[in-house]
Amino acid sequence: MTSKWRGLTWRAAVIATGGALAACSLAPKVEQPATYDLGAPHIQAAAKPSISAVLYLPEATAPAWLNGPGIVYRLNYENPPRPQPYALSRWSSSPAALLTERLRNRFASAARGIVTAPDGVRADYLLRVELEDFSQSFDSPNASKVALLARASLVSLSTRALVAQRAFAVEQAAPTPDAPGAVQGLSAASEEFVENVLKWTERELAAASAR
Repeated sequence: MTSKWRGLTWRAAVIATGGALAACSLAPKVEQPATYDLGAPHIQAAAKPSISAVLYLPEATAPAWLNGPGIVYRLNYENPPRPQPYALSRWSSSPAALLTERLRNRFASAARGIVTAPDGVRADYLLRVELEDFSQSFDSPNASKVALLARASLVSLSTRALVAQRAFAVEQAAPTPDAPGAVQGLSAASEEFVENVLKWTERELAAASAR
């Protein structure tokens, strides 16, 4: 093989390699398989419980489309009524189960005690949470937000009377328009929601005690 021919062959190989690298760099980012939870709960400083009652906190409920581990999103610019999960990214449990765990962890440090199942342990009040939305939505391919919608009900277990009920809504922009952005946004929304429910419960029980 002549030196001229070897030079042409080498240049062709370089061009082919460069083309392949360019094609790879232009290809869309591939979603990698991943499982997420809401992250470690914020550590609360030890203090006197702000709720003097014992609360029964059952599992939060959710509509059928939120019962699985899928990280759900909607394309508002294309088909808003269609919730769909990411193909390879998922929660470690259902959103309702993750939110229940976060609520119980937080209320355990703020109440005189919590009961997680009707196992004969006496509680003063029932705190029921019904999750209505826990998803990411896209107004455009590059802009998304997350929403956590839920209803909380506080019931006196001695009188079976509804003490208070309130709908909560937390919406905020997702850091990135993808599954990790949905996870980060919904984790932050969950923290805000739990703190809002805690403050609401404190106020309602204080008002009930004053009646």
